[in-house]
Amino acid sequence: MILANARLIFADRLARGHVRVVDGKIAAITDHLPELLASEPVVDLSGQYLAPGFIDLHIHGARYRDAMEANAEAFATICRHHAQGGTTALALTTVTATSADILRVLQAAQQYRAQPDGQGAQLLGIHIEGPYFSREKPGAHRLDLIRHPQRVEWERWLAFEGLVTQMTVAPELPGALELMEELSQRGIIASGGHSDAWDEDAAAAFSHGMRQATHTFNCMSTARRRGPYRVAGLLEFVLGEPEILCELIADARHVSPTLMRMLYHAKGPDGIALVTDAAAGAGLEEGETFHLGDIACVVRCGVSLTADGQALASSTAGMIDLIRNMVQLVEVSLVEAVRMATLNPARALRLESRKGVLQVGADADLVSFTDRFQVSHTFVGGRDVLSGG
Repeated sequence: MILANARLIFADRLARGHVRVVDGKIAAITDHLPELLASEPVVDLSGQYLAPGFIDLHIHGARYRDAMEANAEAFATICRHHAQGGTTALALTTVTATSADILRVLQAAQQYRAQPDGQGAQLLGIHIEGPYFSREKPGAHRLDLIRHPQRVEWERWLAFEGLVTQMTVAPELPGALELMEELSQRGIIASGGHSDAWDEDAAAAFSHGMRQATHTFNCMSTARRRGPYRVAGLLEFVLGEPEILCELIADARHVSPTLMRMLYHAKGPDGIALVTDAAAGAGLEEGETFHLGDIACVVRCGVSLTADGQALASSTAGMIDLIRNMVQLVEVSLVEAVRMATLNPARALRLESRKGVLQVGADADLVSFTDRFQVSHTFVGGRDVLSGG
C-alpha cells in the first residue's frame, strides 16, 4: 500500500512525501511517487498530515466500558473508540481496587494481547494506577482501598512479565522506594502521582528510579510551608528535573491553558507525554452517566466529573483533541505537539526503534488528519482500523 501526497510529520520537521507500507512496516519514505510500485493500492491523502500513530500511556475506558471489567469485549470497545482519535497503541489503566481485581485485569489483558480484536488500537499492556496513593490526594479513587505498598502483593502483579507498562505510586509512602527501584530494574515506568510528597520524598524517589509524573498538576503536592520555610512538593520537583517525563491531560479542563504553557516552558517538547486519562465517559453525550471503577460519574461540559460534581473523574478527550489544544491554546508547533503523543511516550516505553516515529522499518502505525484536526485514517500495523481495510 502507498500513502500518497501527504504532509509528513517527522520528529523534527514537516515534509511533503509518500509512504510505502509492506507487511505492516514502513518500507519506504520518498518525495518521488514514480519510485514506488504503481501496481500497489494507493491512498491519496491529498495534502493531509500523516504522523506516527499516537501512543496513550494512561487510559481507563470509553463508551461505558472500563478496563476494570477485565474482559475482551470491554478492551475491544475501548481500543476501537480511541483509534477514532488517532491512537494506535495504548496502555489500559486500572483504578484503586482489591489485589484480586487488579490480577483479573492483568490476566484478561494477557489473554487479549495473545488474541487481539484487531479492529482498534493495539493493547501494549497495563498501567497500574493505584492503590499505592496518599489519602490526601485520592482523586476519583476509593479511599477505603488506598494502602501502602506491600511486596507480597505487588510481586504477584509484576509476575506478568512484559505486561505491566507503568505503576503510579506516591513516593512518600512506606515501601514506595523499594517498589520504584524494582520497577526501574524491570524496565517498567516508575511514575510519581496521587502524592502529598515533600521535596526530599520526590528526590529520594528519583534516586530509586522514578522517571515519570502521572497527570502533572492533578492530585500532586505543590510548594508549601514547613515551619517558617517554603518547601517544594512533587510538582516543583518534576518541573525542575530534566530527566522526568511529565504526563499532561491537555484537555484544558484538568489543566488550564496557563498551566499547560507553564509546563511546556519548564519541560520543553521532549519532557511532556500527552495522555487522555479517558474513562468510560469518553464518547458519551452531555449529562450521560457511567462508572469509574465503583464510583458514579457524569459527563459535564466536555469532561467527566464524580456524580456529586466535586472532583474530576477523567477526561472525555481523544489524543487528536490534545494535540489540537497544544497547538491552538499553548501555541507549540504541530511537530512538537505530535512528538508529545508519539516519540516521547515511545521512548518512555523503550519502543522508539519501532513506534512513535516515521522511519523505514518502523511499525506502520500511522494517523492522517486534516488542518482542522479531524482524523481520516488510523493505520495499525498497516491496517486501516477506521474503515476495516
